[in-house]
This record gives sequence, C-alpha cells and structure tokens, in this order.
Amino acid sequence: MQHMNKRFTKKQMAEINVVPYIDVMLVLLVIFMVTAPLLTEGYRVQLPEASAKPVKKSKQPPVIVSVDRKGRLYVNLGDKPKKPVKAKTLVARVAARRKQYPDIPVLIQGDVKADYGKVINAMAVLNNAGIDNFSLITKPVKKR
Repeated sequence: MQHMNKRFTKKQMAEINVVPYIDVMLVLLVIFMVTAPLLTEGYRVQLPEASAKPVKKSKQPPVIVSVDRKGRLYVNLGDKPKKPVKAKTLVARVAARRKQYPDIPVLIQGDVKADYGKVINAMAVLNNAGIDNFSLITKPVKKR
C-alpha cells in the first residue's frame, strides 16, 4: 500500500504564479496613465522663482514700505521713518518720491507673523495709487 501512495501524491510546485501580479500591474499602469495628466492640471498662476534676481541698483536709496506684526504701515520717507503712517500718508510720500525719481525701486517687507491680508492690503494701496512696480523683501533661504 505504501508504494501506491507514492504514485498518487502530488509534487509541490516550486514556481510562483506571476499571472495575477502581471494583471494587477497592468491595472495600476492604466490607472496611473489616466490620472497623471489630471494631476498636472490646475489653476494657472505665475510662481515665484526660488532664486530671485536682485533688484536693480539705483542712484537713490529704495523706498521701503514695512508691515509689522499688527499690520501697521511704515515708510522710510519723511522725518519719522520709525513711526506708523496711515495709508493716505504712505501713498502721498511714495507718489511724491516716484515723481522725483521715476525709476526708484519700491520694496515691501512684511513681518513673518504679519497677517497675509495686511501685506496684500499694502500692495493694493500702492497699486491703487498707480505704483504697480514693486518687489517683496525676503530673507535668503538658509542651507541645511
């Protein structure tokens, strides 16, 4: 009887059946091919460059508009540059300097803890006054 058992016993397969893995890979490939173009689409915006070019130097020092943590505005023009100014005063001083020196750069610096809306508001105030060419001041990225 033992001899008969050996004939009917099945040998174990030592191969891996790869057909199901190939099927899964093909399905994943099709899914990624369909979704990849959708991931790159979105609302088109102009992104800032990572390594910004420095502002062109002018003979006159630039006009610097600052926004502090509380959203107060400062401008480096006038007799008290460390004193907050109202939006109308800011516009008047910057416009007067721009009339004198049309190519003078206008720079905006916002405190890192300032409300984003306050910095945008400073930009809008300048833009509404006809000053549409200004730059933002940032610190260079620290390398780790």
